[in-house]
This record gives sequence, structure tokens and C-alpha cells, in this order.
Amino acid sequence: MGGLDRAQNGLVQLGETKVSELDDDAVVRFRNRNVGFVFQFHHLLPEFSALENVEMPMRIAGISASETRGRASDLLAEVGIGDRLHHRPGMLSGGEQQRVAVARALVMKPALLLADEPTGDLDETTGRRLHELLRKMHKVHGLTSVIATHNSQLASAWTVYSDLSMVGFVYFEAVVVVRVCSC
Repeated sequence: MGGLDRAQNGLVQLGETKVSELDDDAVVRFRNRNVGFVFQFHHLLPEFSALENVEMPMRIAGISASETRGRASDLLAEVGIGDRLHHRPGMLSGGEQQRVAVARALVMKPALLLADEPTGDLDETTGRRLHELLRKMHKVHGLTSVIATHNSQLASAWTVYSDLSMVGFVYFEAVVVVRVCSC
């Protein structure tokens, strides 16, 4: 769905874009601008600060340094670690690393967020704050989220869809339509 792998058959379409039909370079550009990922193990770049990790998608997209710095700083403050901007991942707790990963996923204001356990390393209060941030991103930017979680409180606040072996949840009223079919 996020364009990391090629569909073996069928069609992956996000909005009007048929992702499964894009060439490799176009998929990379599309993913950078339209899809945010939160991986369970964060995948932060260890040699860069929290701020630089969050700036990375914007730098790749060619956004000006002043805009990247401002937007990344604001988002890190919003996830509660504005005082840790210049710390490298090894100097951050697991929960702080998780919040950097979430900020990095949201910094491009993507249409689609794919998240694996985004609150897994967070305490209850911080998890609730993150949940509210995702709701805000939905309302303000039309973010659609596909999230895998074991957090029953978080899951109960979203619409749940199940598929025999998997249970996830989708906050699904955004402008972007995610359609996966085996056409």
C-alpha cells in the first residue's frame, strides 16, 4: 500500500494515483510526499539528531532549510520532545525515539500514514497525546491512517476492520481513498 514493495498482481491506488503502475523513481517521489511510515523499531539514522532525522524527508523533497527547520522543530515540540532536538537517537529513550519516528512520518503532511505500534513504547499519557495529534492531522490535513496496535484504548477510538488473520484499525474519512483490489 505504501509503495515499498511492488504488487505481484492487482492494483494499488491512493487517491487518483495508481501506485502499482508508477516507475521506480516516481514511486520514490510519490512515497516521499504522500506516505508517512512509523516502523515498530523506529529506523532513525543514528548519526543525526532528532531534528535532523525529522528534517530528512523534507530535505530529500528539496524543501528549503529554513522551512524544514521550522516545521521539524514545531512537530517535535508537538510530540513533547522540543527540548531534545539536538540529541541523537542513542541519547533518547525508546519512547522519545518513537516520537521522533512519528514526527518524521508526519512532517511532510502525508495523505496516508502507515504505522506499526506507534504507541508501543509510550506511557499512557504520551500515547493519548499522540492519538490526539493523529486526530488533529486527520481534521486539518485529511490524513488517513492505517495502524496496527495492541493498545485497546487507542484501537477502540478508531473504526476497526478485520481480515481473518489480522486486526487493525483505520481512521477513514479523509479525502484520500485507499483501494486495494486483486483486479
